[in-house]
Amino acid sequence: MAQKNKPTTKDINYYKRKFWQFFIYGFGALILFFFLASWGFFGAMPSFEELENPESNLATEVISSDGVTIGKFYNENRTPIKYEDLPPHLVNALIATEDERFYEHSGIDARRTFGAAVKLGADGGASTITQQLAKQLFHGEGSSFKIFRLIQKVKEWIIAVKLERQYTKNEIIAMYFNVYDFNNYAIGIRSASKTYFNKEPKDLTIDESAILVGMFKNSSLYNPVRNPQGVKNRRNVVLGQMVRAKIINTAQKDSLSKLPITLDFKLQTHKEGIATYFREFLREYMKKWVKENKKPDGTEYDIYTDGLKIYTTIDSKMQEHAEEAVQAHIKNLQQEFFIQQKGNKNAPFLKISDDETNRILKRAMKASERWAVLKDLDKTEEEIIASFSKKTKMRVFTWKGEKDTIMTPLDSIRYYKSFLQAGMMSMEPQTGHIKAWVGGINYKYFQYDHVGQGARQVGSTFKPFVYATAIEQLGMSPCDSIIDSPYTIPVGRHHVTASWTPKNSDNKYRGMVTLKKALANSINTVSAKLMDKVGPEAVVNLTKKLGVNADIPLQPSIALGAVEVTVEDMVAAYSTFANQGVYIKPQFIDRIEDKNGVVLYEPIPESHDVLNKDIAFAVIKLLEGVTEGGSGSRLRTQGGGYGYERVTGYPYAFTNPIAGKTGTSQNQSDGWFIGMVPNLVSGVWVGCEDRSARFKSITYGQGATAALPIWGYFMKKCYDDKDLQVSKDEFERPKNLSIKVDCWAPKVVDSLELELQKEQDTDEFGL
Repeated sequence: MAQKNKPTTKDINYYKRKFWQFFIYGFGALILFFFLASWGFFGAMPSFEELENPESNLATEVISSDGVTIGKFYNENRTPIKYEDLPPHLVNALIATEDERFYEHSGIDARRTFGAAVKLGADGGASTITQQLAKQLFHGEGSSFKIFRLIQKVKEWIIAVKLERQYTKNEIIAMYFNVYDFNNYAIGIRSASKTYFNKEPKDLTIDESAILVGMFKNSSLYNPVRNPQGVKNRRNVVLGQMVRAKIINTAQKDSLSKLPITLDFKLQTHKEGIATYFREFLREYMKKWVKENKKPDGTEYDIYTDGLKIYTTIDSKMQEHAEEAVQAHIKNLQQEFFIQQKGNKNAPFLKISDDETNRILKRAMKASERWAVLKDLDKTEEEIIASFSKKTKMRVFTWKGEKDTIMTPLDSIRYYKSFLQAGMMSMEPQTGHIKAWVGGINYKYFQYDHVGQGARQVGSTFKPFVYATAIEQLGMSPCDSIIDSPYTIPVGRHHVTASWTPKNSDNKYRGMVTLKKALANSINTVSAKLMDKVGPEAVVNLTKKLGVNADIPLQPSIALGAVEVTVEDMVAAYSTFANQGVYIKPQFIDRIEDKNGVVLYEPIPESHDVLNKDIAFAVIKLLEGVTEGGSGSRLRTQGGGYGYERVTGYPYAFTNPIAGKTGTSQNQSDGWFIGMVPNLVSGVWVGCEDRSARFKSITYGQGATAALPIWGYFMKKCYDDKDLQVSKDEFERPKNLSIKVDCWAPKVVDSLELELQKEQDTDEFGL
């Protein structure tokens, strides 16, 4: 056999040369590949400026006066948080699970990368936290094609190195927590913490931190709401990594591993959460604000992406108390409303014809989204109307939670019109700061705002404006007497063409009464007499000075509240009396800051004098009479005793000074109560969306039954919450008070009363 030739020196040199050529060319190609990637040859790379300010699409925060985030405006629900606000066990859990040598490498972990390359990724990738941040910030998840995946991986390495040069390790950790999408509209650790556990990140427990860190592997798969068992398994893996990194010990791990997945899940959407109606009101305000307050470069702020911070005057605790009060009372009152509608073929509408009922329902159909959609599809009116009678699956609101059912769209319209609504606002009279705003019973299903949007007939809550005008112009006092008797006012100009003779609600007349007693008992004839004496124009002028923006007709009937006003305007007007005659425009923003904390806007309070202190205090004393011996006196009781304890039997038993007024519109369509203590004025309206939907009798439809209990429930909660410091003191009495307000004994009829009585006699006998 021929012997094999051994390699010659020439051959060895040839292979050496080829090896070095391959190595140099390959290394050069790799270097060139990296340079081309960094120059953007394979797609745009972030600039230095972009690395300094990576795109984060920041949500605008709505913050209460007590520092609680009550809502956000966003495309992506992302709110940045600083490293200092992250609990150590959360940070340590992330590093132990995702990148144990995070503090040792400069963006790329060579050991993990080499290991992953050798195993061809069989044990998963080797991305560091910095690389994962680079992927999140600048180029997403990548392509399924291997060549493109390689290109993106190289870009990821380059960006990671740049990030490590530009930021500290702690800043990178914070950024990574801030950009990750935890699902359920929660982007970033702060949103996730609030969504899943209803707390700030600094308050997360170890097992809660492990749950959120576990979601970094795949937030869709490890979703605590949908996959609790999978999340529990993943959480325990994270706890095991924490033991390995000596963050916790084995005993802690064993104990924590046995805990169930316990969530306090609160979806942070625009239609849910606290102060939903106020947030929508604020959003509409901000749409106008950004057009009038532009950036230095002339462009508009984007409330969904610029990360503004809107510090509001709303107190989160008062807001919660107000919402709870509305929910508790309306839920009870609704039961009685449904009972009274049984057997009513036109329910929930009362005492109207079938034709009028059909007109109301047709108006509602035309205002619906269904009508608009079908109209855009060129459907005829007949086809659209017919569609409202076809049964369909839908989810509806009930006081026991959402319910899946089958009904026609027309039946759903009638169903929703059967629900009682409410509007409530609280305000500090000295500052104008709005502390609570409840525009309805459920924003998801009823989006009409009954505080700032809906004006309703105010009934007897208008009477204090008439009394204030009389005290100011006629020099009267709460202790002056006037006769409660039938009274007729001519209506018309030049020639008397008609007359108006108001009746008292109980059809009784009490004879001589003080103004304080007359207002306490809401006596209509007295209000009419005072209106006739001062004239509608004087009353309207005062009402306008009190901040009421409604169109008020110049006619005597406004004395009984035949006027439509918003809850917001009524609360502001009453606040003027509590603020010693000075009107302050309601204020709901304290300041607005940009994402860097620079103050962009601080509103200047708007105020003006309306009444002198003595007159304002006299009106307060009149209104105190309402809660001492009038329609508001049930605030002083333990509850019950009225025959309808199931609805109104809350044990208030207030003993402190309270000034207030109930109001009930014609046919019991609207129930009102506005109550005041020295540092808080709150107004409540209750009624149905349509005025024809109402209670059969005044027993439940009056303000004392429909609205006053909400005020009482709210104030009891506020007084129990000592941090709120709601006053129980007396209203400040002006020095050298010139108006008699303490009415201990009956007063002799004065000359004004004699004059009024003479006019009354003339009207009665037609002379």
